[in-house]
Amino acid sequence: MAPVPISPINVGHIDDVQELRKTKPKTIPQRFVRHMTERPTIATSVSQPNSDMPVIDFSKLSKGNRDEALTEILNLATACEEWGFFQVINHEVEVNLLESIEEMSREFFMLPLEEKQKYQMVPGTVQGYGQAFVFSEDQKLDWCNMFALGIEPYYLRNPNLWPKRPERFSDTVELYSREVRKLCKNLLKYIALGLELEGDAFEKIFDVAVQAIRMNYYPPCSRPDLVLGLSPHSDGSALTVLQQAKGSPVGLQILKDGIWVPVQPVPNALVINIGDTIEVLTNGKYKSVEHRAVAHQENDRLSIVTFYAPSYEVELGPLHEFVDENHPCKYRRYNHGEYSKHYVTNKLQGKKTLDFARIQTKSTN
Repeated sequence: MAPVPISPINVGHIDDVQELRKTKPKTIPQRFVRHMTERPTIATSVSQPNSDMPVIDFSKLSKGNRDEALTEILNLATACEEWGFFQVINHEVEVNLLESIEEMSREFFMLPLEEKQKYQMVPGTVQGYGQAFVFSEDQKLDWCNMFALGIEPYYLRNPNLWPKRPERFSDTVELYSREVRKLCKNLLKYIALGLELEGDAFEKIFDVAVQAIRMNYYPPCSRPDLVLGLSPHSDGSALTVLQQAKGSPVGLQILKDGIWVPVQPVPNALVINIGDTIEVLTNGKYKSVEHRAVAHQENDRLSIVTFYAPSYEVELGPLHEFVDENHPCKYRRYNHGEYSKHYVTNKLQGKKTLDFARIQTKSTN
């Protein structure tokens, strides 16, 4: 997670969107109003059949016979290469645990503002309650409240930011995070096999993986056509696991073939996406994908996101298996901690953060 900035960052006044919704339900402050080119419109939110979004049956990978497992590994490889996103069913995270983390997250966001502000996010960092990735007083804001915590390794945790209320919040986060960590390790094993690597290839590279959790709460918005719930970005992680709360409106959109495609949730499924780290390691064979969240006029939306990434100590670069005469090296080697610091100290802006690692090719005239 982000280090504390060396000097204070002036982010100006940031309205809490939940309070804004309560006190001035029709008001959209200018800091939330997006430029015309950024606004979500029907034309840029074309729906595609839900069947197009790959769905991976984890039970076939973990418990299926040889043919079932091989077929599903192939399906997983296709999903990673063609979409960078997929939904996973039968993932072995208990449904009652999914329900518990939703309940705890919602209870936290419904606390009085003064209670939540005890865990305020310091500008320039990404742990605590508030808005992340804000670095100037004229920057456009997302129609969203966030609460984020470092989970693993243990030294990333800031005990002062773990809330006392709701009472079972911390225990539920611990249990949920443990199960999701197990799922990430297993998925990376099958992703490696689909790439014709050893099953433990990523685990060896990652060392003690970094894990963080973030809850996103999107209140209803009287003018959802003017705002964004979350700015377009790719994730700096290796894998991201998204849980969309039951009953929430469709809010997640991914950029596919130049079109913003809404992700229709499959009941009890988790949405998985490839992060920048996997793009680098596979030399661009698997790409991280831009995604964003949109607001809804009448209903609120809640999501719980887990980020899973290599240790900050490791060096990363394209694996030699993905570099040859036809596939020149696209990314330099770098320290993952330095990349993480770069990621969390820049505003969300598409895939621009990955420029940190890209090898810039000189054009010849």
